[in-house]
Amino acid sequence: MNVPILYEDNHLLFVEKPVNVPVQEDQSKDQDLLNFLKEDIKIRYQKPGNVYLALVHRLDRPAGGVMVFSKTSKAASRLSDAIRRQDVEKKYLAVVRGVPDKKQALLEDHLVKDKHENKVYTTHANHKDAKKAKLEYEVIGSKKNLSLLSIKLHTGRPHQIRVQLSSRNLPLYGDQKYGEKWNQTGEQIALWSETLAVEHPTKKEEIKVQSQPPNKFPWNLW
Repeated sequence: MNVPILYEDNHLLFVEKPVNVPVQEDQSKDQDLLNFLKEDIKIRYQKPGNVYLALVHRLDRPAGGVMVFSKTSKAASRLSDAIRRQDVEKKYLAVVRGVPDKKQALLEDHLVKDKHENKVYTTHANHKDAKKAKLEYEVIGSKKNLSLLSIKLHTGRPHQIRVQLSSRNLPLYGDQKYGEKWNQTGEQIALWSETLAVEHPTKKEEIKVQSQPPNKFPWNLW
């Protein structure tokens, strides 16, 4: 597995997650990013015994881009707190089918997850399991009935970007789960974690890391 390291110090490890790789072990038993990175650290630093590396946020398996892992328990605790407080900057790029009515917009929904289906749906605010989801988007450009969006997440709900956009008839290119009417089997979902900025757990300075999507269709339309 080729996993570019974007930033690393004693506390933090930022990497570019490859597409179609689970972030942690799942039922598929495919090689996952967390265990791969633990083994990589063990080899690179010739560490005996178990390597500590904590997963503090997630990225959907089909998506790629920048992720951060914690190399110490102190970093894991402080980063998890920052994510809970929504004190972390997360920006994504997504290619959607169609052209949004507005060039910029704030989308707010209430989402509920069906755990049996592993699928998320929009629902009403007073649903007992509803969780508020909020994102902003800006249209960077549109070509061939596809649009490239820059997305800033305010909440980190499962499948949030995919559900909020598909519920407005703007499904992500290649998303078979939430855009099966528009997308074909074999198309790669066009969702990329572009920017991740966090306060360093010990230095108290901002660490901002960016990653660009691959130079292939549909990304290369722009």
